[in-house]
Amino acid sequence: MSATTAVEMPEIGATGLTSKEVVQRIESGQSNAVKTSTSRSVQDIVRANVFTLFNGIIFAAMVLVLITGSWRDAVFGFVIIINTGIGIVTELRAKRTLDKLSILVASEFLVHRDGRDVEVPHNEIVLDDLLWIRAGEQVPADGQIIQTWGLELDESMLTGESRTVRHKVGEQVYSGATAVSGMALVKVNAVGSHSYAATLTAQAKVYKKTVSDLNKGINTILKFMTFLVVPLCILLILSQIHTVGGWGTALSTGEWRQAVVSAVAGVVGMIPEGLVLLTSLNFAVAAMRLARHNTLVQELESVETLARVDALNLDKTGTITDGGIAFNRLVMLDSANAAAEQAATQALYDCCNEEQPNGTGQAVLAGLKAQGYGAGAVESRVPFSSARKWSAVRKSGETWYMGAPEVIISALEGDYSSVLQQVNEYANDGNRVLLVARSTAPFSPRSGLRDAVEGANVSDGPQLDVQAEPVALVLCSEKIREDAERTLAWFREQGVRCRVISGDNPVTVGAIARRVKLTGDHEPVAMDARELPEDVNELARVLENVDVLGRVLPDQKKAIVQALHTQNHVVAMTGDGVNDALAIKEADLGIAMGNAAPATKAVAQVVLVDSKFSHLPDVVARGRQVMANMERVASLFLVKTVYSALISLGVVLTQIPYPYLPRHITYIGALTIGMPAFILALAPNTRRYIPGFLKRVVTFALPGGIATALSVLLAAWVLPPVMGWNVTGDAADLSALRATSAIILFAMGVFVLARVARPLNGWRGVLVAVFAAAGVIGAFVPFVANFFALILPTGATMVATLIALAGSALIFALCLWLAPFVRGLTGKLSRRH
Repeated sequence: MSATTAVEMPEIGATGLTSKEVVQRIESGQSNAVKTSTSRSVQDIVRANVFTLFNGIIFAAMVLVLITGSWRDAVFGFVIIINTGIGIVTELRAKRTLDKLSILVASEFLVHRDGRDVEVPHNEIVLDDLLWIRAGEQVPADGQIIQTWGLELDESMLTGESRTVRHKVGEQVYSGATAVSGMALVKVNAVGSHSYAATLTAQAKVYKKTVSDLNKGINTILKFMTFLVVPLCILLILSQIHTVGGWGTALSTGEWRQAVVSAVAGVVGMIPEGLVLLTSLNFAVAAMRLARHNTLVQELESVETLARVDALNLDKTGTITDGGIAFNRLVMLDSANAAAEQAATQALYDCCNEEQPNGTGQAVLAGLKAQGYGAGAVESRVPFSSARKWSAVRKSGETWYMGAPEVIISALEGDYSSVLQQVNEYANDGNRVLLVARSTAPFSPRSGLRDAVEGANVSDGPQLDVQAEPVALVLCSEKIREDAERTLAWFREQGVRCRVISGDNPVTVGAIARRVKLTGDHEPVAMDARELPEDVNELARVLENVDVLGRVLPDQKKAIVQALHTQNHVVAMTGDGVNDALAIKEADLGIAMGNAAPATKAVAQVVLVDSKFSHLPDVVARGRQVMANMERVASLFLVKTVYSALISLGVVLTQIPYPYLPRHITYIGALTIGMPAFILALAPNTRRYIPGFLKRVVTFALPGGIATALSVLLAAWVLPPVMGWNVTGDAADLSALRATSAIILFAMGVFVLARVARPLNGWRGVLVAVFAAAGVIGAFVPFVANFFALILPTGATMVATLIALAGSALIFALCLWLAPFVRGLTGKLSRRH
């Protein structure tokens, strides 16, 4: 069992479980272990790559060809085995990389055992453990509260209600809730699959297939091919049997073997076997590359979402700023004496001196400790809450409040506009401003202080005394990340609209946004989130003209994401706090910092392990590379599918011998599709993805596929009578036709590759030239020529082949020229209907 000594916590009387009791519970299966992973298991990876529909069809086709004895024509099957092996190895490497990286962001929890506090992983929490629940943590197991120090839970993950709930001693807390403020000691009474944790973890952390534009497009192609392949295969066999004289002749002379081989040639060409492989391979390679930059992709398919992001919501703290806060000074609002200033400063210290102070509280404590201040006597307190935005302490007959100036002043009676003016002036300089207020009124239940400590569940929550008076302003400052301005400039250039959404003063956040040039040379438009409309559609209209939002509540962050969705934006949300978790889960892509709260990391698809904002351009660029390149590659594969299906249909309808062999399509496919596709799939590409993957791929593939099919079929129909070939009775004449058809097919493949690889300047032009040259050179190598049945034409056949190639080039150009007109005509017809 791995456990490390943790930070010092309050003294409690109980000793907790002993080490022996812990071991007994783990052995009896009473631990919090649940099956979760950030990657697929080895079995799942092997199964996904091996047991596919098309691998089954290819395997069956290979067996058929091997039965005929023509093992050279079965070489396509070994190519599938190699491709599958590459896919498995790459995904296994990605799995190892992701699993190692996920350890770095795994959360540990504090338990009380053997009379001391130790940190243990989620899975090593056992039944009857005494578990500390601290602000920022997600409750990992169900339990009953033993002691509480103002614990407030966000149970929206369980109930859907965004308001926080205060719990008292004896009440039950459920895994999946998030501690917003305060702290509690809980006795665990349900673990593993018996608790809410199992369900939540399964939803938030498990590897899952994201239904996406890319997946839907490829699945549509595969479904279409499934319905097409089987009937066409049967028809092809029947047509090829007919060309050799019928079943009787075929069986008696052994010509059935050639008929089967010919039919398989059509089937193999129709299957985009490398498309599925390249999709998973691309995701895996992207995840590995991101992992090298300390970026953990918790769902591989979320890489695609990266490509589509056009709206990025940034949490200021921890994203634009590094989370580091420094206490500057306390500014008294009235000309007060030294004693009054000391009293206000001591009250400020006591307000921040919670069990789990947030970043601002820690900065104030550190600054005041350096000035010699320490903990004072406090009768009761209300811990700070991101929803409430203030904290309070009761001491010496007075109540002191500390929190957001706008929130506190809006609850007070009297005109304090001059105070707000001072707040804005300091905030304009980039300060984070807090307000200290004091109430001398006697205690009343309205203040809620005693209730908060004793744990009573008051539905309205603690409230400010309206008679309180502002006493002082607290000035803190944040450190802006060095890479923030450069990173935001990159997003602007890429057409991604960035907005800063923060719980801080909008003026302060606006000043920081101005310093990092969030909107370039334009002044960022800032707004107080309390002025936002509740209607989602109205909110969406307001957001179009807003760059910075301050005083945003957790449920408003979620509403902002929903509003952007109504305008068809693809939204990414970054954050590190508990208050970001709801919005991160709602966004299309949730990005958490490595130092984020466990709840936030649990629901994010991407975790920046070292919390560097500068990794985000790399994350988005990698997603764009995957999607833009997959569109190229899918187009390349689909061209082969289109022309193979059309050639097969032409062969069936006109009852001619199939114009090429399976080994021809293996050789040509490898050089014009397979190997180039792997290179193109991993090439740099930063074009932002636009929905409509399938439509664009089909639109691109049809002209090339139709041109290739027409070229091959015309050669098969015209050349035999012109050249005097008897392709049904003379094997040599049939071989000559197939050799010529293979040359035409190769030339058209090079044309299509050149079109897919555009622009051809630089390495892409070299790529096309190299594979074109490799195909030609291979025909002059005796072993390669014999193995793949490549015959170089001579004499009259050479002339006929050159004429056929010229005609093919003309057909290709004609199809490309007509394609826009056809698209325009079909578009007009569809709009009329």
